[in-house]
Amino acid sequence: MSKLDELIAELCPEGVEYKNLDEIGIFFSGLSGKSKNDFSNGNAKFVTYMNVFSNLSIEKEINDFVKIEKGERQNTIKYGDILFTGSSETPEESGMSCVFMQETKDPIYLNSFCFGFRLSNSNILLPDFSKYLFRSEDLRKQIIRTASGVTRFNISKAKMGKVRIPIPPLPIQQEIVRILDTFTELEAELEAELEAELEARKRQYEYYRDKLLTPVEQYGKWLLNGKKIEWKKLRDVAEFKNGFAFKSSLFKMNGLPIIRITNINNSNVDLLDVKYFNPFDYQENMKNYEINRGDILIAMSGATTGKIGYYNSELTAYLNQRVGKFIAKSNIVNNRFLFHFLISKTKEIYYLAGGGAQANLSSNILMEKMLIPIPPLSEQERIVAILDRFDALCNDLTSGLPAEIEARRKQYEYYRDKLLTFQEAKA
Repeated sequence: MSKLDELIAELCPEGVEYKNLDEIGIFFSGLSGKSKNDFSNGNAKFVTYMNVFSNLSIEKEINDFVKIEKGERQNTIKYGDILFTGSSETPEESGMSCVFMQETKDPIYLNSFCFGFRLSNSNILLPDFSKYLFRSEDLRKQIIRTASGVTRFNISKAKMGKVRIPIPPLPIQQEIVRILDTFTELEAELEAELEAELEARKRQYEYYRDKLLTPVEQYGKWLLNGKKIEWKKLRDVAEFKNGFAFKSSLFKMNGLPIIRITNINNSNVDLLDVKYFNPFDYQENMKNYEINRGDILIAMSGATTGKIGYYNSELTAYLNQRVGKFIAKSNIVNNRFLFHFLISKTKEIYYLAGGGAQANLSSNILMEKMLIPIPPLSEQERIVAILDRFDALCNDLTSGLPAEIEARRKQYEYYRDKLLTFQEAKA
């Protein structure tokens, strides 16, 4: 029997007490009445939205400032307060929590898109225990159910008050914190090693990709791996389709998925945060904007211009405005060869669009100006076989290093949730 089992058997053999949040504390709001100018030359520290969203706890020095006038009435935060993000684009990202772990004499404020929770009795929950508890699967499910909205989801504090949490005796909380702190430290070390290896593999992939896809000139001829090749304009080897201007006001909670530029990540198309639409809301033939497995997509505007993604899902999706797709002419170019080539040219494409945060890519300019070397199809297939092995190792979430990193995270979440699940004591 572990020490934790012994403590549970000794201190709460019949189960653990559960309480609603509104029974054990109060909620308070973040900053109010602030303009953009108040954050450009501030005199007081405040906790940002991303600081809350990204961390289990806030222990490091805060370097974000807001202007607070003398006598101004604003809520401040203190050691042990539990902070939450108040809104997000998806319910799943709403109400993310962290615990404020600093002892400070200076007032610290909270972002206006966040809110805090303060225990009436600070001795019932250890701050270190709270940082794990409120990120556990059961608590996240309860918190997500308090969010409502259409294009942006907001947490209801009234509903948050009914979220039920376990309150085990402090010795049990201390032992769980000890276990999770140790496990977290070990996981962080292992993940750092895997991330370092993954980064090395990516550099190796880029090296071989550029070597395999960069022709050299010899005796007035362009050669790729010793074989004579010709250059063609992108428009001669592929067709291009632009996306459709879906109306954000008509986005749905379910329906047919829309792929936006934000869904193109790390050479893949991410379906974790897609919007949906009802085809009956539009007059157009939506088949013109279909995305199917194997399609190569490109972001056409903003700082993401030039990002390439390979659509690898069996689910039919649809192109949003400022997302384009390439349709390879299979008698000239292998689809995966085209994909690897475009990945190698993302910087050139970005600058072709003008660069900067407001970059805007013209499909006509891209298809006319971008040249691609075209070796024989058999040589393209050989190059693809090599690069696909590297790509899977670097980017495939079902195999290789990304899969191992994800498995480590799932393992940690499993043990965390198991440790934070208690039998509820009968009233």
